[in-house]
Amino acid sequence: MNFNDYIRNIPDFPKEGIMFKDITPLLKDKKAFKAAIDEMADEYKDMEIDYVVGIEARGFIIGTPMAYTLDKGFIPVRKPGKLPYDKLTASYDLEYGSNELEIHKDAINEGDKILLVDDLLATGGTTKASVDLIEELGGDIVGIAFLLELVDLNGREKIEEYDIFTLLRD
Repeated sequence: MNFNDYIRNIPDFPKEGIMFKDITPLLKDKKAFKAAIDEMADEYKDMEIDYVVGIEARGFIIGTPMAYTLDKGFIPVRKPGKLPYDKLTASYDLEYGSNELEIHKDAINEGDKILLVDDLLATGGTTKASVDLIEELGGDIVGIAFLLELVDLNGREKIEEYDIFTLLRD
């Protein structure tokens, strides 16, 4: 299956000069969505993983079915103000601004093996902030998976010491 056929380009979103990669056509198509999740999960089926961590918001869309397929628990990394319990916070830069991410302090224990999942690797800032949160809690990142990587933005450089899998590269 050619997954690229299910990714729509939206120019100048969320601001001028940004080419937004819209994954909603892939999510809408039940065969394409299932095939993408199955192929991504298949990369990790033989690895020792305790939890799948997904980055808000589209990382939830990809991460939760991967966790289900791999028979693992799911841990969310959220934007500020969304988590009700004690949390850690990390700041990061986007290609069009900056933001913060949070995780519950009790979400990960020392030595937990973590698969970090998001829909898109762009500049790597969001992923690096999530990596920092996971490692601050003592988690061991065994892999980082993306549906799509925007190669020209060099986000991989911020996380190059980790095992990275991307289903699509653009």
